[in-house]
Amino acid sequence: MMIPLFFTRLYKRLNLPLTPISIARFFLIGGLTGLLFGCSLVNVEDHRSPLNSQVQEAVDNARATLEKDLGNAVPSLNVLIQTPTQTYFASSIAPGQQPLTPGTNFRFASATKNFTAAAVMKMYQDGWLNYKALITDLIPGTNQPYVPATPDWNIPNKRTITIEQLLNHSAGVYDVDNDSVPGLNKESYVNYVLSRDSTHQFTAEEMLKPIIRYQLNYFDPTKGYHYSNTGYFILSRIIERVYSLKAGQAKTCTDYMYDHITGPASRVPLPIWFPYRANDVQMPQPSVASLIRRASGRQDGFGPVNMSGHVGEGNGYGTMASLNTYIRSLMKGENVLLPQTVKLLQTDVSAANPTYGLGTSYRQNLGYGHNGAIAGYLMTMTYDPATDVSVIAMLPMWDLTQGPNGDTTFGKCFNSMYDAAYAARAALGFPGKP
Repeated sequence: MMIPLFFTRLYKRLNLPLTPISIARFFLIGGLTGLLFGCSLVNVEDHRSPLNSQVQEAVDNARATLEKDLGNAVPSLNVLIQTPTQTYFASSIAPGQQPLTPGTNFRFASATKNFTAAAVMKMYQDGWLNYKALITDLIPGTNQPYVPATPDWNIPNKRTITIEQLLNHSAGVYDVDNDSVPGLNKESYVNYVLSRDSTHQFTAEEMLKPIIRYQLNYFDPTKGYHYSNTGYFILSRIIERVYSLKAGQAKTCTDYMYDHITGPASRVPLPIWFPYRANDVQMPQPSVASLIRRASGRQDGFGPVNMSGHVGEGNGYGTMASLNTYIRSLMKGENVLLPQTVKLLQTDVSAANPTYGLGTSYRQNLGYGHNGAIAGYLMTMTYDPATDVSVIAMLPMWDLTQGPNGDTTFGKCFNSMYDAAYAARAALGFPGKP
């Protein structure tokens, strides 16, 4: 491939790898992003219009209420809402803050799980795997199991866990990211390691070590519901193994996402990324840094973040515009999944939780999608088939100043994000908060 001098000079100046893939990503983030955002932003209702003013007022009120409840400033609260006829955007900001745009990058955390579920179900749709299979079963057409048949994968109930159960959190797999691990000062494994080495490169095998050592699990498969980031880390490894066998060379879960779900060869190309390397910590500009306000009075700002401990469950980043396009097209059967496969995402729930399907949650009057919380970011993406309305809401702040472990004020932040989403719908005449 002949590389133009322009790219040679530009990439040397930016200290970026000069490869065809990196150049393709430059075009995707630059040229294609501009095209995608151009299409989205052309349709955003003029901010002076009465309806957009009503949406702005609704989000302003939600942020003001949160500030009153917290007794402290809230840097911004942001909502993008698309109806059958128009798209509206509101960024409510504290004095001195810069408004966000639909094209501002942020980390969308556990909304990544919906992408992972879409990837698994795309493989199922293409005949690459059976999502009902045990994780110890053989990958179709091969002599290799979905997860390695090695001692470092001997988690409790390994031989009775299915891919489906990992997807809807009914497998009982212990979550070493969210829950404390014995011997680690009541910290989760991921937090314990990162607090001592922010550059650590995580692997699936090391994440499973404490589970195997202490025989940790919540319940036997199908006997309950417990949200598990580690269960989705396992799913990312299954995607990696299946794709590597199909490609005939080593591949990662991130490779599959780029090649089949969001990249230029996918049905709906989008500037959405899933970093997996410990040194891939920067988001492209424009981006918004997040804030965590702690009970001690300390305030932590987050920009660069090591996402290698969150692969498949919380490592994604993108923009409100791209997430809106994704969740809207996916849930309407206009993206990589057929309508009947989308139905499985929505309805294949566990007996213990009828509102969580395959990487897909449901909220009345908001619809199907997923929320997320990581490194000071809170967000939700939803699509409501009853009204053909999609909503993306995002708050780049956690407040941990009140309640045991800050749960009270964190809950206020989390609920305020949903209050803004519901209020934006109500401002446009759609059913709001139930």
